[in-house]
Formats: sequence, structure tokens, C-alpha cells
Amino acid sequence: MDDVKRIYLSWNDVIKLIGTVMPKLEAYDFDLVIAITRGGIVPGAIIAERLRIKQVLVASVDFYEDEEHDLEWPVFMQFPADSFLRGQQVLIVDDIWDRGKQIVNVTERVRQAGGQPYSVVLHYKSQRSEFPDKAPDFFAEETTDWIIYPWEVERGAVGTS
Repeated sequence: MDDVKRIYLSWNDVIKLIGTVMPKLEAYDFDLVIAITRGGIVPGAIIAERLRIKQVLVASVDFYEDEEHDLEWPVFMQFPADSFLRGQQVLIVDDIWDRGKQIVNVTERVRQAGGQPYSVVLHYKSQRSEFPDKAPDFFAEETTDWIIYPWEVERGAVGTS
């Protein structure tokens, strides 16, 4: 990881990234936003505000390893009820698609509930994705860098000292 370039984003950087994807998002009529914790909460709220979407829900996904099979299975710690999703155009928001596990699993769960999922991230790491046949529907930038967002105060984000 030492050879990976770290990029520290400011709040203005985040607003610019969101502005990059807004024209694409504005072409759709989303009914609600699901923000994936923790990284998707801030951009999810900003995007919902810009799109005038009042329904902002949260998905919290954790992964535990099955020691016997060395597989990781999603555990949904928090997720909207199927009745909120059925028949809805759902915009799923996260800050970054790294390995893609969280957003792929949330997308599938929305689909199983009868919703029409769309995903948006600020940064897409296609080279690290565990899902070569999948990608976010919308993203602001593709990167290989280690991105540190301004809300990641414990990681030494800009403006915290």
C-alpha cells in the first residue's frame, strides 16, 4: 500500500465531484436515496438535496468470513423494508467503489425487494473491483489512488488539525 498515492479531498473537492455526476442523475426520476454507511451518508444527503428527494434511507452492510470456506457473506445490519423499495426508482449512493462488495450486495437486495436500483459513487476503482462484469451506473472519477474524504477525520483528512 506504500506505493499507492494518497489523495486528500477538501469539502470543495467533494462538491465539485458531485457536480460532475449531477447532469446524469438529473435525467432520471428517482423516488428515494439509499446511502450506504458510512461513506455514502454525506454524498447521499448532498445528492438528495440537489435532486429534491425527500426520502433518504440507510443501508449498513458488514461482511464476516466463513472460516471453513474462506468466503465473505454480507450481513445487513440495517436495511429499508421491502415495502419502501417495491416499485421505486432507488438511487444507491456510496463514496467509493473499491472492491464493490457493499454496493453490489445492496443493489441486489433492492432488486430482490422489487425496486429498480441505480448506483452512484464519487470514485470508481475498476482495477480493484471483485466484480469485473459490474460497475456503478454513475461515477465522478475513476482512480487507482487511495482517497481520503474530509469526513474521514480519523484518517487524517484535510482541515482536521
